[in-house]
Amino acid sequence: MRPFLHELRTQLRLYARSRELAFFTFLLPLILFVLLGSVYGNDEIDNVKGSSYLAAGMLGYGVTSVAFAGLAIFMVIRRENGILKRVRATPLPASAYIAAVIATTLAAYALNTAAVLALGRGLFDVPFPPRWLSLVLTLLLGALAFAAMGLALTVAIRSAEGASAVVNAIYLPMAFISGAFFSPHSFPQFLRAIADVLPLTYFIRLTRDVMLHGDEFWQHGGDIAVVAAWGAVGAVVALTRFRWGPSEG
Repeated sequence: MRPFLHELRTQLRLYARSRELAFFTFLLPLILFVLLGSVYGNDEIDNVKGSSYLAAGMLGYGVTSVAFAGLAIFMVIRRENGILKRVRATPLPASAYIAAVIATTLAAYALNTAAVLALGRGLFDVPFPPRWLSLVLTLLLGALAFAAMGLALTVAIRSAEGASAVVNAIYLPMAFISGAFFSPHSFPQFLRAIADVLPLTYFIRLTRDVMLHGDEFWQHGGDIAVVAAWGAVGAVVALTRFRWGPSEG
């Protein structure tokens, strides 16, 4: 436990000092929320006020930005710069290092969530969620699942220079198609067909049901199963193929 706590403090400091990472994975979702909420926050979407609908969607965008994209990018950069290889040469257990990185990601997403809820309440009069425990369980499930998928994605990225390009090409279209910003019901059929296989679609649906309709977490076993299954696949790939050393060539 002591190595984990020491490494967690280190990872939290490193995250706080990384201005680029903090902006693109933490502040950008908040900026988009304010901009989009100002545009259609007073409209009605699927019988819900637009700002409330958007707030739930931005929690979905936040989980891909922080737990998926941010984690994948900085782990690839650390691997290709030889940092992970040097970590493996220290007495610090690999499990403690990975656990500290994931815990830091969860902390960043928790702050991002709190900021979205506070901005929604202060700027757009979005009511606070009625089912706090269910919302926490929902967000924890999503953060862990997408963190696992982020670690799995590092397997396919072979250079630090290409990390941002590859990750952005995946998570930005996924956020749009999954309905983080707009209702997917207005999308063409082919986009809705793609959305039906994306894990973010089910996470956002679960978040909106809990946050906007007051449903309990356990009422939506299908959505939970899909998100958990994607996370499990990501975890298996990460456990079996994650690389600590730079890619050759």
